[in-house]
Amino acid sequence: MSQQMPYTGFPQQQYGYDMYPSAQYPYGIPQQQQQMIQQQQPQLVPMQPSGSLIPGMPITPGQALEESYIENILRLNRGKVITVYQTFENNSQWNAKIFRGVLETAGRDHIIISDPQTGKRYLLLMVNTDYITADEELNYIPPQLPTGVR
Repeated sequence: MSQQMPYTGFPQQQYGYDMYPSAQYPYGIPQQQQQMIQQQQPQLVPMQPSGSLIPGMPITPGQALEESYIENILRLNRGKVITVYQTFENNSQWNAKIFRGVLETAGRDHIIISDPQTGKRYLLLMVNTDYITADEELNYIPPQLPTGVR
């Protein structure tokens, strides 16, 4: 009977080398070189959150500028009656639905409206939203661009 070696699933380190051979390193990559490769990998910069200031914009004290995103526009219009048109893929009961109510608030991925007649609140996902209408004029502050940019 032959004796089987247990498979550990991980590369074995012996003699200061990782045991993944390549054409350049037939016996694996030396650990010192692996550390240098790991140190040279670029650092990821996290994305700025929604509503952040526009980079490179000169700001005077007391002035706050936000980027123009749907949730920011909706926040400027809290308390107004809106109609949200949404579609839902692969739904056997309904493919499209219309929600009408008072805009309570909005976030990056959601809208909260309430039905004034029933008091029922709806948390609607932005990913399902096709478009939004309002019966009255919407408040909107266009983003200010740096001088010379159109």
